[in-house]
Amino acid sequence: MDTVLYWMWLADGLGSGYRQARDLLRQCPDPRTLYERIARELPLPKALHRTALARLKATHPAALQPRLEACARLGAQILTPQDIDYPERLRTLPDMPVTLYVTGSIACLNGGRYVGMVGTRRPTRYGQQACHDLGLHLARAGVVLVSGLADGLDAEAHRASVEAHTPTVAFLGTGIDKTFPAANADLRYAIEAGGGAVVTEYPPDYQGKTTGTFLARNRLIAGLSEVVCVTEARRRSGTLNTVSHAVRYGRPVFSVPGSIYSPTSEGTNDLLREGGARPLCQASDVLNALDLPDAPAPGPSAPERELSLSQDARRVLEVLGPVPRTPAQAAADTALPMPRVLAALMELEFAGAAASHPGQLYTAER
Repeated sequence: MDTVLYWMWLADGLGSGYRQARDLLRQCPDPRTLYERIARELPLPKALHRTALARLKATHPAALQPRLEACARLGAQILTPQDIDYPERLRTLPDMPVTLYVTGSIACLNGGRYVGMVGTRRPTRYGQQACHDLGLHLARAGVVLVSGLADGLDAEAHRASVEAHTPTVAFLGTGIDKTFPAANADLRYAIEAGGGAVVTEYPPDYQGKTTGTFLARNRLIAGLSEVVCVTEARRRSGTLNTVSHAVRYGRPVFSVPGSIYSPTSEGTNDLLREGGARPLCQASDVLNALDLPDAPAPGPSAPERELSLSQDARRVLEVLGPVPRTPAQAAADTALPMPRVLAALMELEFAGAAASHPGQLYTAER
C-alpha cells in the first residue's frame, strides 16, 4: 500500500492543529508502524490522545485511495514530513501539519526568505495602498510573501507579488479544490502561474467541520514566515489570531501605524502601544530585520520612457498607483495647485499613463 495513504490517514485522525503532532512523530516517525501498533493493540506513543486514537481506529488507510486519484486529477501534490520538499520551516512547529496539499510550484516552499503579510478583509484606501506598496517593495527585493488569499489585504499582498514577478505562498482554510472567496480564482491562477504555491491541510472534497479551519491555517502563515507584518486590523480579528501564533513561534511582528480615528487600525495601533510589534513605516524596516539588501529602484514606467511628460505630470504620476485617488488627494501629495493637478491628469490620460474612473478617481496605468 502506498505510504502516503498512511500519512493521510494519520492527518485525518489527528485533525489540523494537533498540538503534539511533532512529539508524536518523534515518538513514532512512521505512520505505517503506528497503524500496525493500533491494529495489534501494542503500546502507543504518549502523544497520541484518546480522541485521535478513536478516529484512527474508525478508518483504514486503503479507504483513502480515491483521494489520491482526486489529487492527480487536480494536479495537486501531497507533501508529508518524509518528503524533502516538505517546508523545513514547518517541521519545527509543535503543531506541524502532517499532510499538505499543494497546487502551483512546491519549489517556493523552501530556500526563500519569507514574510507574512496579513490584515483586514475590509481595508481603508490607506491600508490597501500601504499593503500594496510595502508588499511590492519587499517582493522586488526577492522576499516571498505569505498570506491567506482572503479578501482585502491578504489578496493585496499576493497581487503585489504577482506584479513584482516574485513567487508568493497562499494558505487556504478550505479543501485544495476550493478557492475562498471564489472571486479570487483569477488571483489564485496568477499565483500558480507565477511560480507561487497554494497550500492547505484539507483534501479535495473536504467534508469535515469548517469551524476553525481558517484559524488553524493562520498558524501556517505565521509558521512559514520569518517575520509577520500587519497593515490594518481590528481589535478582534483573524489577523490578530495570526499574530498570536507568530508570538508563540517566536516570529517578530511588524505593524503599520494607522489613524487613531480608524477602527481598522485599532488592533495595529494597540500592538505598537503595548510593545507587541515594531513599527513598519517602510519596507526597509523589514529588510533590515532580515539582513537583506534593499530592492533596486524600478526603472521608469513605460509611458515615461516612450513619451515626453511635463514635470507636473511626472510628479502626479509618482503618487498614483493601483488604488483609485481623487485629484484632491493627488494635490495634497504633490503640493501642486488643483488647476495644475487637473491639467497633469488630463496629460497623463492622453499619454495612456493614467486612467479615470467614475467619481473623479484616477489610477496609474503602468
